[in-house]
Amino acid sequence: MPAAFLTPGSSSFMDFLSAHSPDVLPGNRKLPEGIVEAPHGTTIVAATFPGGVVLAGDRRATMGNMIAQRDIEKVFPADEYSAVGIAGTAGLAVEMVKLFQLELEHFEKVEGATLSLEGKANRLSTMIRGNLGMAMQGLAVVPLFAGWDEGKEKGRIFSYDVTGGRSEEHGFAATGSGSIFARGSMKKLYRDDLTEQQATTLVVQALYDAADDDSATGGPDMARRIFPIVTVITDEGFRRLTEAESSDLARSVTERRLEQPDGPRAALL
Repeated sequence: MPAAFLTPGSSSFMDFLSAHSPDVLPGNRKLPEGIVEAPHGTTIVAATFPGGVVLAGDRRATMGNMIAQRDIEKVFPADEYSAVGIAGTAGLAVEMVKLFQLELEHFEKVEGATLSLEGKANRLSTMIRGNLGMAMQGLAVVPLFAGWDEGKEKGRIFSYDVTGGRSEEHGFAATGSGSIFARGSMKKLYRDDLTEQQATTLVVQALYDAADDDSATGGPDMARRIFPIVTVITDEGFRRLTEAESSDLARSVTERRLEQPDGPRAALL
């Protein structure tokens, strides 16, 4: 067995790769000169409720003015009690998520304990910072991270910028090309006392509003049976809504929009 596997190291799998195979890390790859056209994921939204947090994403990937994929998956479990939603360059983002999942699993095996939610958020921040060179060439990855904090007994949301800067969001958050519209939607509808069902409805409403104004965000596609991916993280762990649950939720929102195309209205006072 190679000596690298027999030498004691840190609990970070990223540190191991940096020391022994730095060329396999996404941020260390040399890019060709000029503009690189690649599919981009678009809108991710999240919202907390008293029992946890909901993380959801649309299904569209774009490349310039073309729809590159209609059913891409952008929300993934990071571990049992956290999840990450990707926006930005799709290929790099998916690869980063896989490395992040491996990083958390490696830490747990070496240390015999899981990282705190803050620790997980910091590890993801470091990985995003490692992609800064590619981000400066237009291949940015800007995820949204959410999970259940066992210490504080509540759901929490973390957003990032292209440099890896991390911010905790309170109540709700969005990232991606349609985020400005999704945030506006949630700002008027969010309440601290939402139930889980109301929180899942809220994020689908926000994605619908984002798709209504942002061409890079895909709304529910009834003809192809393509619906947003909606996940819930509570003290019982990560759960992804089944296709039937997502379908029912998307259909109820869409049917209501036939009566109110602009969506539910918030009270003026």
